[in-house]
Amino acid sequence: MPLARLHSRGQRGMDAYEVVVEVHLAGGLPKFTISGLPATAVREGGERVRAALQTLGSPLPAKRVTVHLGPADIPKEGGRFDLPIALGVLKANEERSWNTDQIEFIGELALNGELRPVKGALPAVLAARDAARSIVIPAANASEARLVNDAGIYIADSLAEVVAHLDGSLKLAPLDPAPAVAAVSNDLRLDDVRGQAEAKRALIIAAAGGHNLLLVGPSGAGKSMLAQRLPGLLPPLALEEMLSVASIASIAARPIAEIAAAKRPFRAPHHSTSAVTLVGGGGRPRPGEISLAHLGVLFLDELPEFQRSALEALREPLESGTITVSRAAETSEFPAAFQLVAAMNPCPCGYLGDSSGRRNCPETRVDQYRSRLSGPRLDRFDLQVGMSRVPLTQVTTEFSDDNSNEAASAVASAREQQLARGRLLNARLGDRQLWRDIPLSSEARKLLIQASERWRLSVRSCTRILKVARTIADLEAADDVHLPHVAEAIQLRCGNLL
Repeated sequence: MPLARLHSRGQRGMDAYEVVVEVHLAGGLPKFTISGLPATAVREGGERVRAALQTLGSPLPAKRVTVHLGPADIPKEGGRFDLPIALGVLKANEERSWNTDQIEFIGELALNGELRPVKGALPAVLAARDAARSIVIPAANASEARLVNDAGIYIADSLAEVVAHLDGSLKLAPLDPAPAVAAVSNDLRLDDVRGQAEAKRALIIAAAGGHNLLLVGPSGAGKSMLAQRLPGLLPPLALEEMLSVASIASIAARPIAEIAAAKRPFRAPHHSTSAVTLVGGGGRPRPGEISLAHLGVLFLDELPEFQRSALEALREPLESGTITVSRAAETSEFPAAFQLVAAMNPCPCGYLGDSSGRRNCPETRVDQYRSRLSGPRLDRFDLQVGMSRVPLTQVTTEFSDDNSNEAASAVASAREQQLARGRLLNARLGDRQLWRDIPLSSEARKLLIQASERWRLSVRSCTRILKVARTIADLEAADDVHLPHVAEAIQLRCGNLL
């Protein structure tokens, strides 16, 4: 029967959905047709398949070739279906008795039959594993596929190798999982930043509880240096976390070498970045910077210079940890559980409150500059820390050891306590969990009420102060939250209010 059926995987958002590739041969004028809502790259695959089969020595039959990619109502894109289409043509035309029920195929064909890498190979491997099938992928995608240690993965360099494997004349060796890799030692140490004791303390607290941090200070105070050192304080990625982060990088065609070494992502988009680039989108939804920073750090330098629409788009993912991108063709959801760190100058010139004696900006310009950040945006920052310039005499002294390793160990210990207590970091606690896990003494409650009245804090601000206080208590391995913990949290939240 001139009909062949093979299994492949499409890509829609984070979902590597199953695609059944059906190839039918019939009499009539020679024609190659692909149905199933194929994009231009998929339709052009017919010419790549024709040339690859010619190179293999099995030219396309002079028949009417109909290829259907099911399900029919989901758009298909990319060159990932070239390999199963070519195999389907061979199977239907030459009636080869290949058993392909328990194996899937993805790969783009070059005109000479070589296999080229495809985007989203890792999600496809994970989906094939969950479906209890093995999968054949291009050899160029092997580095990301190795992260999955419990799947049947075969790699091939060309169409000829896959055909030989199915014929039984050449067996493709299963891909060995990647060996365990020790976490990358971070060269960016907290010790490198001179002075700034309060900002360093805030950075450690932010790392321990997953809190958002805003650094305000003049140029050269060390804001960017501190932000870049936050990933070094965070624990390495666990296996499932690594697969989630690597899947996003695979879809976006980004390198995964650092992810494979359990290093948390750090993304620092320029302030000219558009809202679409930041949150994701395009004609076909793609992950944006906030998804590429999933389980890591998103650093926004020169915060007031970002487009208003871009900053407003951050509200939903900051609360939910996901971002939903809707387009006319489809809607996709991407994970975006990132930790936000932002930096800004106190005024346009950056010298407001500086002791250098330089002329400051007029008050009207300062107000205009700060008005770019609305109250709701600032409310999302649990910690708001002011910084000043470090004197040159302090910079030129010998490096002091601030015990970065000890700080990282304290952060890891505090996170373990939080996950054991509520399976969430303190920054992600809901209101019910928050008030259940943070019993306040009468003195601490009184202090919080006084602070809310003095600075006219919203309930959300007070809630975030309590979350920070719980993290400070966790860093000290304290079971209860005491007055000093709340006092420090208020200082770090309100002591430098803009």
